[in-house]
Amino acid sequence: MDLQATARAVAAALAAARRVAFITGAGISAESGLPTYRGVGGLYNEMTIDEGLPIEEILSGGTFARDPALTWKYIFEIERACRGAAPNDAHRLIAALERRCEVWVVTQNVDGFHREAGSTNVIELHGNLSELFCLVCGARSQCRTFDGLALPPRCADCGGLLRPDVVLFGEMLPERAVRRYEIEMTRGFDVVFSVGTTAAFPYVYGPVVEASEAGLTTVEINPDRTLLSDVVTHRLAAGALASLRAIVDALGP
Repeated sequence: MDLQATARAVAAALAAARRVAFITGAGISAESGLPTYRGVGGLYNEMTIDEGLPIEEILSGGTFARDPALTWKYIFEIERACRGAAPNDAHRLIAALERRCEVWVVTQNVDGFHREAGSTNVIELHGNLSELFCLVCGARSQCRTFDGLALPPRCADCGGLLRPDVVLFGEMLPERAVRRYEIEMTRGFDVVFSVGTTAAFPYVYGPVVEASEAGLTTVEINPDRTLLSDVVTHRLAAGALASLRAIVDALGP
């Protein structure tokens, strides 16, 4: 089945849906200029590591505890590389679907683009890079650019160490986000999308498989094959923007 025919089939399922879930990964932000590789929220690629350590070790919770300046050095590089990027039409098309039905977005990305694009029900499983909090007093703040911050950054209120509210390597997913994810999945969805993610983690793979086994409509949007490719009801082997645009066009006004 070609892209347009598959898009029409998906649109028919969406037209009858009351609740829809989008599980998104780095691929949806590719057309915003962000890379689609593995990392903290998909935000590093072939960095030059002066310290001779794997980037996974530098960007780990253990290294942050021992040497926060080292971890922050590479977080600064990530933020600098992504500065100026913004949500693209794929994010906005998902947000616009809220006018038709209840839509939940569960994202592995830390760029915050789904919220910026207007989605209201967003679960950020890996956190948000622009949100900082103090490890001493707990003060929280939004920081759209890290330019000018000390290395490592300190809290303006108490002088304590700041860290971004993201999941580093070796850390658990945030309990509150996981709980909300579990609650919404238990409530059920009529259509479940996997968009731009390798689906390598159980919390991505599992809900799609369960929905498929329950006879619900499942959709994969990814130019590359993944663990879900032979499981889903419909597969669009194209980028997020082209696929979502075809689906929304098929839905009509």
